[in-house]
Amino acid sequence: MTALARNDHSLVGQWWWTVDRWTLASLALLVALGTILTMAASPAIADRMGVDQFYFVRRQLFYGGPALLVMIGVSLLSPQWVRRIAVVGLLAGLLLMVVTIFAGAEVNGARRWIRLGAVSLQVSEFVKPTFVVTAAWLLATQRLDPTFPGNLVCVALCAVIAGLLMLQPDFSMAVLVGTVWFAQCFLAGLHLRWVALLAMVGISAAAMAYIFVPHVTDRVDRFLDPASGDSYQVDTALEAFTNGGLLGRGPGEGVVKETLPDAHSDFVFAVAGEEFGLLLCLALLALFAFVVLRGFGRLHHQRDLFVMLAVGGLLIQFGLQALLHMGVTLALIPPTGMTLPFVSYGGSSTVAVALGMGMVLALTRRRPGYGGGS
Repeated sequence: MTALARNDHSLVGQWWWTVDRWTLASLALLVALGTILTMAASPAIADRMGVDQFYFVRRQLFYGGPALLVMIGVSLLSPQWVRRIAVVGLLAGLLLMVVTIFAGAEVNGARRWIRLGAVSLQVSEFVKPTFVVTAAWLLATQRLDPTFPGNLVCVALCAVIAGLLMLQPDFSMAVLVGTVWFAQCFLAGLHLRWVALLAMVGISAAAMAYIFVPHVTDRVDRFLDPASGDSYQVDTALEAFTNGGLLGRGPGEGVVKETLPDAHSDFVFAVAGEEFGLLLCLALLALFAFVVLRGFGRLHHQRDLFVMLAVGGLLIQFGLQALLHMGVTLALIPPTGMTLPFVSYGGSSTVAVALGMGMVLALTRRRPGYGGGS
């Protein structure tokens, strides 16, 4: 790739000299670290499940390749095509989410996965980035054309998505989707009275979930008062950080993965802390921060509202999901079940995050003459 000349007008040549290569390299590094941590955390899980030790490693590699291809392929697209893919993907995702509620596989009392041939798909993971881009288009279009009912359609879509997520149920993802959408509305210049109203609606919905949804009540109560219930997973995760210290116990030497049921997914950050120490945890945090801050930096001279809202929303979603995962393992927030983007095991999550970050790379490419050439 480095041999490509700056005057190369081929699709790949233009892509290479306009895409943010630092962000691309950082995301590729996160994928590589995720593979290493899956190799460290998953064999013990596989043994408990009675499958081959490298079952999860092979599956992560199986999804990791296509995820990188999706990210690079989407990053080749123009903003118009990114918007089209998002709208079509969102409509297809909403339809499949309805199907999932009635015909999806039930796991631990939740219907979040649907079988498509040999693949188990969590459709809601793909709804997250496609809704962000679609919402950006709707909000930006209404700003330019007040007669276009973009805000109303956006509210309706957010309500439908939140409702479908609650029916699965997946309250944590509903909160993430709603928070990112609220941030986009704020960035779009929504009047403060509407911002206050949306904030009140969100707080009221959270309060109702705490009152009427038993597993939400249980998680919040255990967070506020660990003695009120079983806090074994969080306590074990905190012990892993203590055991790891600054440099960790060494690859494969950790013990937390022997007892934590979701060490390869929901608590992979704890495995990183125990086996590779505080330094790797800080490096992971720095990588996520770098991707988010550099993405916002690429918007500095951008004048296209759609691009600003879409990239801003996708970056907030990416960074917030990482913070939620880390916050749970450090007992800073109630358990959410959020994966660490590109690092936790999970096919749907990995490919969906790759789709979202591919959109970020596409929308932040240097395009003189388009919206200010961000």
